[in-house]
Amino acid sequence: MAGLKPMHSLRYFISMVGLFSKSGLLPWYARNPPGWSQLFLGTVCKGDFTHVIATKCQKGQKSQKKPSHLGPLDGSWQERLADVVTPLWRLSYEEQLKPVINGYRNKSTFSVNRGPDGNPKTVGYYLGTWRDGNIVCVQSNHLKNIPEKHSQVAQYYEVFLRQSPLEPCLVFHEGGYWRELIVRTNSQGHTMAIITFHPQKLSQEELHVQKEAVKEFFIRGPGAACDLTSLYFQESTMTRCSHQQSPYQLLFGEPYIFEELLSLKIRISPDAFFQINTAGAEMLYRTVGELTGVNSDTILLDICCGTGVIGLSLAQHTSQVLGIELVEQAVEDARWTAAFNGITNSEFHTGRAEKILPGLLKSKEDRQSIVAVVNPARAGLHYKVIQAIRNCRAIRTLVFVSCKLHGESTRNVIELCCPPDPAKKLLGEPFVLQQAVPVDLFPHTPHCELVLLFTR
Repeated sequence: MAGLKPMHSLRYFISMVGLFSKSGLLPWYARNPPGWSQLFLGTVCKGDFTHVIATKCQKGQKSQKKPSHLGPLDGSWQERLADVVTPLWRLSYEEQLKPVINGYRNKSTFSVNRGPDGNPKTVGYYLGTWRDGNIVCVQSNHLKNIPEKHSQVAQYYEVFLRQSPLEPCLVFHEGGYWRELIVRTNSQGHTMAIITFHPQKLSQEELHVQKEAVKEFFIRGPGAACDLTSLYFQESTMTRCSHQQSPYQLLFGEPYIFEELLSLKIRISPDAFFQINTAGAEMLYRTVGELTGVNSDTILLDICCGTGVIGLSLAQHTSQVLGIELVEQAVEDARWTAAFNGITNSEFHTGRAEKILPGLLKSKEDRQSIVAVVNPARAGLHYKVIQAIRNCRAIRTLVFVSCKLHGESTRNVIELCCPPDPAKKLLGEPFVLQQAVPVDLFPHTPHCELVLLFTR
């Protein structure tokens, strides 16, 4: 790749994935695939994270034209919802794999794990507001893949919304108050619900009345049937507020839920990211661990580490784990998880990676080899993070986890693999893509996580 001009890097990267696949160099090849490359579809919804935004489809509203392979529609809002959220749900799973595989230039096979009924499982859903609709909470009985507890909480939230004197907030800048319900559950059945509320111009006394109303509804009213472990309330004056911008207020119950993952007990705060499909996440993290090749002489650098699961699961095999995460609550969870599980060789830093990473690498790069794992959001990595990684000679192995490879992540790949470019301060030896492993965490959709191994 060093001989290529930067403008050709993108094309080369895409064709290279196809070449590795056809030549059998990728770990999903069919002859004798290793166990960790088997792609897991969450057959058990152990740690679900469901966003429920209320909506109403107007009666008589015509459905949008759907591709012919989806089959006939019955006109119900449930079918339109399913087509938007899980567009491949009408197809057999083998048929669903075709667009996913073709999308990643892979001509080989995915390994499939099914649920007790023989069908792959979808966990969680996110429904945006319908264009000309008003708010009504989604009832998900028709969507059999939605966890029953999530459906129950959503339905009772609808009951509460119908009796509330305050209007829901459909379009953020057009008034209304009740915005979003988030439901998180774990394998023990514990349930955390988070209600986002636009305060508009309500006084603190008026806000207190609404918080008490929803609290009473879920403790002693009809919503008590949900048996919530905790209920949070967030006053959100923006479309998305972090805990630092607008703290999550615990109305009742336990402040955290916990999950068992890769032999670790993980603490999860309301603002911390945690994979929707927990059972599938175990396969994803095992895949990452296999590709890192860490040993007792290695420092594992976990960038965008969330609650620290990847690094902590590999801590016993490394010299030290260094995690960087923007969300303060997630870092606190990672530190708690490390202490609870007796992990003493981990260190987690709160803040933007582009500000923390350069100084952190400068203090470590002369000591021993560093393996970097990056798991960024869809926006990809800041260019200063790429610069720091490229220019750190101690980093010889990089594992990149992407839920959306096209877009900004593609720019990241080009910058990692292009020839040295003094103008962009990319001075270090370029990385080379060695393997790519797709892991299907989002059944019934064309999306999957892609784990990329780069070395130099």
